Amino acid sequence: MKEVQINGIRVRPGQSVNIDLPIAKLPTHTLIDLPIFIRSSKNEGPVVLISGGVHGDEINGVVTAKKLLEEFDHGMKLLKGTLIIIPLVNIYGFLSNSRTFPDGRDLNRSFPGSKRGSLASRIAYIINDEIIPQIDFGIDFHTGGRMLSNHPQIRVDFKDKIAVDLAMAFGTHFVVNSKHIEKSFRKTAYQARKQLLVFEGGESMRLDNDAIDEGTSGTKRLLHQLGMIDAPQAAQETVVLRQSQWTRAKASGIFYSSVRLGDSVKKGQIIARISDPYGQVIVPIKATTNGYVIGLNNNPVVNVGDAVIHIGTD
Repeated sequence: MKEVQINGIRVRPGQSVNIDLPIAKLPTHTLIDLPIFIRSSKNEGPVVLISGGVHGDEINGVVTAKKLLEEFDHGMKLLKGTLIIIPLVNIYGFLSNSRTFPDGRDLNRSFPGSKRGSLASRIAYIINDEIIPQIDFGIDFHTGGRMLSNHPQIRVDFKDKIAVDLAMAFGTHFVVNSKHIEKSFRKTAYQARKQLLVFEGGESMRLDNDAIDEGTSGTKRLLHQLGMIDAPQAAQETVVLRQSQWTRAKASGIFYSSVRLGDSVKKGQIIARISDPYGQVIVPIKATTNGYVIGLNNNPVVNVGDAVIHIGTD
Protein backbone atom coordinates (compact mmCIF):
# COMPACT_ATOMS: atom_id res chain seq x y z
CA MET A 1 0.00 0.00 0.00
CA LYS A 2 1.21 3.47 -0.89
CA GLU A 3 2.61 5.48 2.02
CA VAL A 4 2.24 9.25 2.09
CA GLN A 5 5.42 11.14 2.92
CA ILE A 6 5.47 14.91 3.43
CA ASN A 7 8.41 16.93 4.74
CA GLY A 8 10.20 13.68 5.56
CA ILE A 9 7.32 12.43 7.74
CA ARG A 10 5.88 9.06 6.74
CA VAL A 11 2.20 8.40 7.26
CA ARG A 12 1.45 4.70 7.46
CA PRO A 13 -1.88 3.00 6.76
CA GLY A 14 -4.41 3.68 9.51
CA GLN A 15 -2.61 6.72 10.93
CA SER A 16 -3.95 10.23 11.50
CA VAL A 17 -1.13 12.75 11.34
CA ASN A 18 -1.02 16.54 11.45
CA ILE A 19 2.01 18.12 9.79
CA ASP A 20 3.14 21.72 10.05
CA LEU A 21 5.11 22.29 6.86
CA PRO A 22 7.50 25.29 7.17
CA ILE A 23 7.01 27.52 4.14
CA ALA A 24 8.45 30.99 4.88
CA LYS A 25 9.05 33.71 7.44
CA LEU A 26 7.36 37.05 7.96
CA PRO A 27 9.58 40.16 7.86
CA THR A 28 9.59 39.87 11.68
CA HIS A 29 11.23 36.43 11.25
CA THR A 30 8.08 34.76 12.58
CA LEU A 31 7.93 31.30 11.02
CA ILE A 32 4.91 30.55 8.84
CA ASP A 33 3.81 26.90 8.75
CA LEU A 34 1.32 25.29 6.38
CA PRO A 35 -0.92 22.96 8.46
CA ILE A 36 -1.63 19.69 6.64
CA PHE A 37 -4.03 17.07 8.02
CA ILE A 38 -3.65 13.47 6.83
CA ARG A 39 -6.23 10.81 7.58
CA SER A 40 -5.38 7.31 6.37
CA SER A 41 -7.30 4.03 6.32
CA LYS A 42 -5.69 0.66 6.91
CA ASN A 43 -7.10 -0.44 3.55
CA GLU A 44 -5.53 0.40 0.21
CA GLY A 45 -7.20 3.07 -1.88
CA PRO A 46 -6.73 6.41 -3.62
CA VAL A 47 -5.05 9.44 -2.10
CA VAL A 48 -7.39 12.43 -2.35
CA LEU A 49 -6.49 16.07 -1.67
CA ILE A 50 -9.07 18.50 -0.26
CA SER A 51 -7.76 22.07 -0.37
CA GLY A 52 -9.14 25.55 0.24
CA GLY A 53 -7.84 29.08 0.45
CA VAL A 54 -5.46 29.05 -2.52
CA HIS A 55 -6.82 32.56 -2.81
CA GLY A 56 -6.64 33.96 0.71
CA ASP A 57 -9.92 35.88 0.57
CA GLU A 58 -12.02 32.88 -0.56
CA ILE A 59 -13.27 31.86 2.88
CA ASN A 60 -16.03 29.46 1.77
CA GLY A 61 -13.42 26.96 0.63
CA VAL A 62 -11.54 27.21 3.91
CA VAL A 63 -14.72 26.49 5.87
CA THR A 64 -15.74 23.63 3.55
CA ALA A 65 -12.40 21.86 3.98
CA LYS A 66 -12.49 22.53 7.74
CA LYS A 67 -16.01 21.12 7.97
CA LEU A 68 -14.98 17.92 6.20
CA LEU A 69 -11.95 17.56 8.46
CA GLU A 70 -14.18 17.92 11.52
CA GLU A 71 -16.50 15.20 10.25
CA PHE A 72 -13.64 12.76 9.75
CA ASP A 73 -12.30 13.59 13.20
CA HIS A 74 -15.70 13.11 14.86
CA GLY A 75 -17.18 9.90 13.55
CA MET A 76 -17.06 9.59 9.77
CA LYS A 77 -15.08 6.46 8.95
CA LEU A 78 -12.58 6.30 6.12
CA LEU A 79 -12.98 2.83 4.62
CA LYS A 80 -9.97 2.91 2.32
CA GLY A 81 -7.32 5.21 0.95
CA THR A 82 -5.97 8.46 2.35
CA LEU A 83 -7.17 12.05 2.63
CA ILE A 84 -4.81 15.02 2.61
CA ILE A 85 -6.73 18.05 3.84
CA ILE A 86 -5.26 21.57 3.59
CA PRO A 87 -8.01 23.99 4.62
CA LEU A 88 -5.88 27.11 4.10
CA VAL A 89 -3.14 27.18 1.48
CA ASN A 90 -2.54 30.93 1.15
CA ILE A 91 -1.96 31.98 4.74
CA TYR A 92 -0.52 35.36 3.71
CA GLY A 93 -3.65 36.29 1.75
CA PHE A 94 -5.90 35.08 4.55
CA LEU A 95 -4.16 37.33 7.07
CA SER A 96 -4.52 40.39 4.84
CA ASN A 97 -8.00 39.61 3.41
CA SER A 98 -6.34 39.43 0.00
CA ARG A 99 -6.55 37.14 -3.00
CA THR A 100 -2.83 37.44 -3.59
CA PHE A 101 0.50 37.37 -1.76
CA PRO A 102 2.24 40.50 -0.40
CA ASP A 103 4.16 40.70 -3.68
CA GLY A 104 0.84 41.02 -5.53
CA ARG A 105 1.22 37.64 -7.24
CA ASP A 106 -1.56 35.08 -7.60
CA LEU A 107 -0.55 31.67 -6.24
CA ASN A 108 -2.87 30.02 -8.76
CA ARG A 109 -0.85 31.56 -11.59
CA SER A 110 2.56 30.74 -10.09
CA PHE A 111 2.86 26.97 -10.57
CA PRO A 112 4.99 24.90 -10.78
CA GLY A 113 6.98 27.53 -8.90
CA SER A 114 10.65 28.00 -8.16
CA LYS A 115 12.94 27.65 -5.15
CA ARG A 116 14.41 31.06 -5.90
CA GLY A 117 11.40 32.89 -7.29
CA SER A 118 8.88 35.30 -5.77
CA LEU A 119 7.16 34.42 -2.50
CA ALA A 120 4.12 33.03 -4.33
CA SER A 121 6.41 31.06 -6.64
CA ARG A 122 8.25 29.54 -3.68
CA ILE A 123 4.99 28.40 -2.04
CA ALA A 124 3.83 26.94 -5.36
CA TYR A 125 7.13 25.06 -5.60
CA ILE A 126 6.61 23.55 -2.13
CA ILE A 127 3.09 22.38 -3.01
CA ASN A 128 4.27 21.03 -6.35
CA ASP A 129 7.17 19.21 -4.71
CA GLU A 130 5.54 17.96 -1.50
CA ILE A 131 1.82 17.52 -2.23
CA ILE A 132 1.09 16.84 -5.90
CA PRO A 133 3.34 13.73 -6.11
CA GLN A 134 1.41 12.15 -3.21
CA ILE A 135 -2.12 12.38 -4.60
CA ASP A 136 -4.26 10.60 -7.16
CA PHE A 137 -7.18 13.05 -7.20
CA GLY A 138 -8.05 16.36 -5.61
CA ILE A 139 -10.78 18.94 -5.03
CA ASP A 140 -9.70 22.57 -4.81
CA PHE A 141 -12.37 24.88 -3.37
CA HIS A 142 -12.80 28.41 -4.71
CA THR A 143 -15.36 31.24 -4.79
CA GLY A 144 -16.10 34.11 -7.10
CA GLY A 145 -14.09 37.32 -6.75
CA ARG A 146 -14.95 40.51 -4.89
CA MET A 147 -18.65 41.28 -5.46
CA LEU A 148 -18.90 38.28 -7.84
CA SER A 149 -20.96 35.26 -6.76
CA ASN A 150 -20.75 31.85 -8.42
CA HIS A 151 -23.52 29.28 -8.32
CA PRO A 152 -22.06 25.98 -7.00
CA GLN A 153 -20.26 24.37 -9.93
CA ILE A 154 -17.41 22.07 -10.82
CA ARG A 155 -14.99 23.32 -13.46
CA VAL A 156 -13.19 20.69 -15.48
CA ASP A 157 -11.54 20.41 -18.88
CA PHE A 158 -13.83 18.16 -20.91
CA LYS A 159 -10.80 16.74 -22.74
CA ASP A 160 -9.82 15.03 -19.47
CA LYS A 161 -12.27 12.12 -19.43
CA ILE A 162 -11.20 10.82 -16.00
CA ALA A 163 -11.76 14.26 -14.46
CA VAL A 164 -15.18 14.51 -16.16
CA ASP A 165 -16.21 11.19 -14.58
CA LEU A 166 -15.04 12.48 -11.19
CA ALA A 167 -16.98 15.72 -11.73
CA MET A 168 -20.17 13.78 -12.50
CA ALA A 169 -19.62 11.69 -9.37
CA PHE A 170 -19.23 14.93 -7.37
CA GLY A 171 -22.65 15.73 -8.79
CA THR A 172 -23.20 19.41 -8.08
CA HIS A 173 -25.83 21.20 -10.16
CA PHE A 174 -23.50 22.55 -12.88
CA VAL A 175 -20.44 20.94 -14.45
CA VAL A 176 -18.72 23.59 -16.57
CA ASN A 177 -16.20 23.01 -19.34
CA SER A 178 -13.15 25.06 -18.38
CA LYS A 179 -9.82 24.68 -20.15
CA HIS A 180 -6.67 24.32 -18.11
CA ILE A 181 -5.09 27.69 -17.34
CA GLU A 182 -1.35 28.13 -17.68
CA LYS A 183 0.60 28.07 -14.41
CA SER A 184 -2.50 27.05 -12.42
CA PHE A 185 -2.61 24.44 -9.66
CA ARG A 186 -5.05 22.37 -11.75
CA LYS A 187 -2.93 22.34 -14.91
CA THR A 188 0.25 21.53 -13.01
CA ALA A 189 -1.50 18.58 -11.34
CA TYR A 190 -2.81 17.44 -14.74
CA GLN A 191 0.69 17.56 -16.21
CA ALA A 192 1.70 15.24 -13.37
CA ARG A 193 -1.19 12.94 -14.42
CA LYS A 194 -3.28 13.84 -11.39
CA GLN A 195 -6.91 14.97 -11.65
CA LEU A 196 -7.77 18.12 -9.68
CA LEU A 197 -11.38 19.31 -9.72
CA VAL A 198 -12.09 23.00 -9.11
CA PHE A 199 -15.26 23.75 -7.14
CA GLU A 200 -16.63 27.28 -7.34
CA GLY A 201 -19.35 28.56 -5.04
CA GLY A 202 -20.26 31.87 -3.46
CA GLU A 203 -18.28 35.10 -3.23
CA SER A 204 -14.95 36.05 -1.70
CA MET A 205 -14.95 37.50 1.84
CA ARG A 206 -18.47 36.21 2.46
CA LEU A 207 -19.68 32.95 3.96
CA ASP A 208 -22.34 31.26 1.84
CA ASN A 209 -23.89 28.33 3.70
CA ASP A 210 -25.52 26.91 0.57
CA ALA A 211 -22.18 26.81 -1.26
CA ILE A 212 -20.43 25.33 1.79
CA ASP A 213 -23.11 22.65 2.19
CA GLU A 214 -23.01 21.81 -1.51
CA GLY A 215 -19.22 21.56 -1.49
CA THR A 216 -19.41 19.25 1.51
CA SER A 217 -22.17 17.07 0.01
CA GLY A 218 -20.44 16.87 -3.37
CA THR A 219 -17.18 15.77 -1.78
CA LYS A 220 -19.02 13.04 0.11
CA ARG A 221 -20.76 11.93 -3.10
CA LEU A 222 -17.36 11.62 -4.78
CA LEU A 223 -15.70 9.81 -1.86
CA HIS A 224 -18.69 7.47 -1.64
CA GLN A 225 -18.40 6.73 -5.36
CA LEU A 226 -14.69 5.96 -4.86
CA GLY A 227 -15.62 3.55 -2.05
CA MET A 228 -13.75 5.62 0.54
CA ILE A 229 -16.75 6.33 2.76
CA ASP A 230 -20.17 4.80 3.35
CA ALA A 231 -22.20 8.00 3.31
CA PRO A 232 -24.59 8.14 0.35
CA GLN A 233 -25.76 11.67 -0.42
CA ALA A 234 -28.97 12.76 -2.08
CA ALA A 235 -28.62 12.72 -5.85
CA GLN A 236 -28.91 16.03 -7.68
CA GLU A 237 -29.71 16.77 -11.30
CA THR A 238 -26.45 17.74 -13.00
CA VAL A 239 -26.47 20.11 -15.97
CA VAL A 240 -23.44 19.90 -18.24
CA LEU A 241 -22.40 23.27 -19.66
CA ARG A 242 -20.03 23.05 -22.59
CA GLN A 243 -19.49 26.79 -22.97
CA SER A 244 -19.81 29.87 -20.79
CA GLN A 245 -19.51 33.58 -21.34
CA TRP A 246 -19.81 36.77 -19.31
CA THR A 247 -22.39 39.32 -20.42
CA ARG A 248 -20.87 42.79 -20.06
CA ALA A 249 -22.37 46.13 -19.11
CA LYS A 250 -23.37 48.20 -22.13
CA ALA A 251 -23.25 51.43 -20.09
CA SER A 252 -22.02 52.77 -16.77
CA GLY A 253 -24.47 53.30 -13.94
CA ILE A 254 -26.58 51.50 -11.33
CA PHE A 255 -26.94 47.79 -12.08
CA TYR A 256 -30.24 45.97 -11.47
CA SER A 257 -30.24 42.24 -12.19
CA SER A 258 -33.55 40.63 -13.20
CA VAL A 259 -32.22 37.09 -12.68
CA ARG A 260 -30.73 35.06 -9.85
CA LEU A 261 -28.00 32.45 -9.69
CA GLY A 262 -29.16 29.15 -11.15
CA ASP A 263 -31.94 30.67 -13.27
CA SER A 264 -32.42 29.51 -16.84
CA VAL A 265 -32.60 32.29 -19.43
CA LYS A 266 -33.74 32.55 -23.04
CA LYS A 267 -32.07 34.39 -25.89
CA GLY A 268 -33.45 37.92 -26.08
CA GLN A 269 -34.74 37.91 -22.50
CA ILE A 270 -34.06 41.09 -20.51
CA ILE A 271 -31.78 39.90 -17.71
CA ALA A 272 -30.70 43.25 -16.25
CA ARG A 273 -31.02 47.01 -16.54
CA ILE A 274 -28.54 49.81 -15.99
CA SER A 275 -29.69 53.31 -15.15
CA ASP A 276 -27.98 56.60 -14.47
CA PRO A 277 -28.24 57.90 -10.87
CA TYR A 278 -31.04 60.29 -11.86
CA GLY A 279 -33.48 57.94 -13.57
CA GLN A 280 -33.15 59.70 -16.92
CA VAL A 281 -31.48 56.85 -18.83
CA ILE A 282 -32.26 53.13 -18.59
CA VAL A 283 -30.27 50.62 -20.67
CA PRO A 284 -31.61 47.04 -20.87
CA ILE A 285 -29.28 44.03 -21.09
CA LYS A 286 -30.54 41.01 -22.99
CA ALA A 287 -29.36 37.43 -22.96
CA THR A 288 -27.48 36.62 -26.15
CA THR A 289 -28.14 32.88 -25.84
CA ASN A 290 -30.20 30.27 -24.04
CA GLY A 291 -28.50 29.06 -20.88
CA TYR A 292 -28.14 29.23 -17.10
CA VAL A 293 -26.91 31.96 -14.77
CA ILE A 294 -23.77 30.57 -13.12
CA GLY A 295 -22.17 33.85 -12.01
CA LEU A 296 -23.50 37.23 -10.97
CA ASN A 297 -21.97 40.63 -10.24
CA ASN A 298 -23.31 41.94 -6.91
CA ASN A 299 -21.82 45.40 -7.31
CA PRO A 300 -24.67 47.92 -7.67
CA VAL A 301 -22.44 50.42 -9.50
CA VAL A 302 -20.78 49.27 -12.72
CA ASN A 303 -18.74 50.73 -15.53
CA VAL A 304 -19.22 50.04 -19.22
CA GLY A 305 -17.55 46.76 -20.12
CA ASP A 306 -17.75 45.26 -16.62
CA ALA A 307 -18.64 41.56 -16.43
CA VAL A 308 -22.13 41.42 -14.91
CA ILE A 309 -23.80 38.05 -15.61
CA HIS A 310 -22.05 34.75 -16.40
CA ILE A 311 -24.16 32.46 -18.59
CA GLY A 312 -23.35 28.81 -19.28
CA THR A 313 -24.82 26.98 -22.24
CA ASP A 314 -25.42 23.28 -22.85
